[in-house]
Amino acid sequence: QEQYEKVMGATPSEFKGPQKPVEQVSWDDAVEFCRKLSELPGEKSTGYVYRLPTEAEWEYACRAGTTTAYSFGDSESELGDYAWYDKNSGKTTHPVGGKKPNPWGLYDMHGNVLEWCQDWYGAYPSGSVTDPTGVESGSLRVYRGGSWNDFSAYCRSAYRGGSSPDGRRFYLGFRVLRSSIK
Repeated sequence: QEQYEKVMGATPSEFKGPQKPVEQVSWDDAVEFCRKLSELPGEKSTGYVYRLPTEAEWEYACRAGTTTAYSFGDSESELGDYAWYDKNSGKTTHPVGGKKPNPWGLYDMHGNVLEWCQDWYGAYPSGSVTDPTGVESGSLRVYRGGSWNDFSAYCRSAYRGGSSPDGRRFYLGFRVLRSSIK
């Protein structure tokens, strides 16, 4: 929320706290944040550009080289060590990084807030694909990750859902991907 407020001027979050993830943001809000962050002088001078990850990029990062239900294995018995979800959240978000990271050092991939992805929501293509970008159009945008309000099954690496790009939910936020244009 602290970073979001610096870039956007205010935070829309229901659950306030500078180190908590921003929520109550639409897909449109998340894309606008990425645009504005990319336009900051310090970011432009380094050549950094920010965007939402594709659904495939998000799952790749979440899995961190694993093929199990969660980045730490198949048993939900350890989920509380890695995620804020319905059984341990107290019905609120928590500061980012309060649980164990996945094997690549990424925090909150299995819970805290669901995260918008770049792609439209649609059926997966048939057959094997590498780094797919999703369907070309639709009415819903993809979200991934599970939230403080979700059952363990919704926190799995493969869980996906869709929501209207202008929708705002108190369990839905985003994470950004940074790339360099230099």
